[in-house]
Amino acid sequence: MSYLILVAGFGALVTYLLWFRDVRIFFRTRLPGYRAAARHGVAYATLALIAVDVALILDEIIGLGLILLALYLQGRERREKVFSGESALARVLGEAPPKER
Repeated sequence: MSYLILVAGFGALVTYLLWFRDVRIFFRTRLPGYRAAARHGVAYATLALIAVDVALILDEIIGLGLILLALYLQGRERREKVFSGESALARVLGEAPPKER
């Protein structure tokens, strides 16, 4: 087992973290951009999981390429600006201010 398998697993973990962050921000703000990002995040997380399987079974480089593709596509989603002066940890965890009802 090569260290590239661990890199692929970390990439899949980051993909899931970004997806859960988008879901959390959507539930707190109800913004349509984060709703679309959360919905598309399901496909990107699935692609990352398949990429880990490809890296384990077939070829590590192809698996890493698929993970990079999933991360690239996830970063291209259009989202509204919800953060202004929060810390990096607050942005990573998705601690957006809740929308007033």
